[in-house]
Amino acid sequence: MALRAVAAIYVGRQRCSPQLRLGFRHLPSEPLQRHVALPPHVRAGLLNYPIRAIQEATAEAVNPKKEERSSQDWKIKMLYDGDCPLCMREVDMLRERNKAYGTIKFVDISTADYSPEENQGIDFKTAMGRIHAILSDGTVMTDVEAFRKLYEYVGLGWVYAITKYKPVATLADSVYGIWAKYRLQVTGRPPLEEILEARKRNNSVCADSSVCKTGSSTDR
Repeated sequence: MALRAVAAIYVGRQRCSPQLRLGFRHLPSEPLQRHVALPPHVRAGLLNYPIRAIQEATAEAVNPKKEERSSQDWKIKMLYDGDCPLCMREVDMLRERNKAYGTIKFVDISTADYSPEENQGIDFKTAMGRIHAILSDGTVMTDVEAFRKLYEYVGLGWVYAITKYKPVATLADSVYGIWAKYRLQVTGRPPLEEILEARKRNNSVCADSSVCKTGSSTDR
């Protein structure tokens, strides 16, 4: 752009009359004290340059080079309960890590539009019972194995690496099983039966009046 402005000045000088150029040759060798009036097309070129530069700098600030990677080419799905406050702490951490990887597709099973058909037939009740993860090839994993894979796909495989060994894996699954069984009570939520009943009523309302729970089951 700077080259464009210099070229415009040069063209403007070439368009000056011979008398004007002759007059400049006879000027004293002192520094010019007066502002030289530039042709309109040259002034426009010089004025447009800083404006364009500011616009481009603003665009770069709004759209930084280091953007969040899309999870369209996901490697693994995480089915999570968006109504579970403790669960969401881990989900938020993984989502933040996933910005640099784009390998995890997050699916909120608590939303009204959750589709078992799109998630290997895992219905809401089953998904509420324990953590589920689905690889892009359709393989379903549960319990600690699911966490281990999810963490591996965002560069934190070392956290659950020890659970690859069977004695530790068995113990870890047992501990997680206890948490999964009582997590609703621990987080102050009603029993699963009541949640299922409320969801059934909500789905009936959706079918009758199209008034559904807001939000989407998938974070894209």
